Formats: sequence, C-alpha cells, structure tokens
Amino acid sequence: MIDAAEVEHLARLARLELTPGERETMRADLNAILGYFQQLSAVDTSGVEEMQRPVDLVNVLREDEPGAVFSRDVVEALAPETEGGFVRVPRTVEAE
Repeated sequence: MIDAAEVEHLARLARLELTPGERETMRADLNAILGYFQQLSAVDTSGVEEMQRPVDLVNVLREDEPGAVFSRDVVEALAPETEGGFVRVPRTVEAE
C-alpha cells in the first residue's frame, strides 16, 4: 500500500502542493484504487480470451495526405507575436 513518503514523492513528480490533509486524502484514495486492482486480480480469467477493445475497428483513420498550407506571411499575421520569422509562444515548462 501507499505510504506518506510515496504520496510526497508522487506529489513532487506531479508538481502538486498538497496540504497535510490533502496528502492524507490522496493516500487513502490511492490505497482504495489499489484495493480495487487487488480485487480484480483475484478474479479467475483462465477461460476468457484476451481482448484489446470491445469493438473490432479496422483502419478508422484517413490516409495522411499533404494539403494546402498557409504562407509564412499569413501565419505571421495570425500569430500574436513573432521573432525572426518564428512564432513566439510562452514558456510552458519551467526549468528547476
């Protein structure tokens, strides 16, 4: 089962700032989820054929064919900010 140290480790990996009460709730929830997996592993599935999906799907994706593209001028006109011919976007991942 999950202990407090593992919850703290998971919270750090997920970049979550949890209060002590939230940590305890998270620990209880994770242990309950793992308990459900233990119940599932106790079920005898020896005669059941493995299944990847409940419905047979065959090539539901279209062919990847190149199409019309926007010119650089149009892209730069639509972009909120550009720099040196590139679209400038805000940083999404902070360095530690």
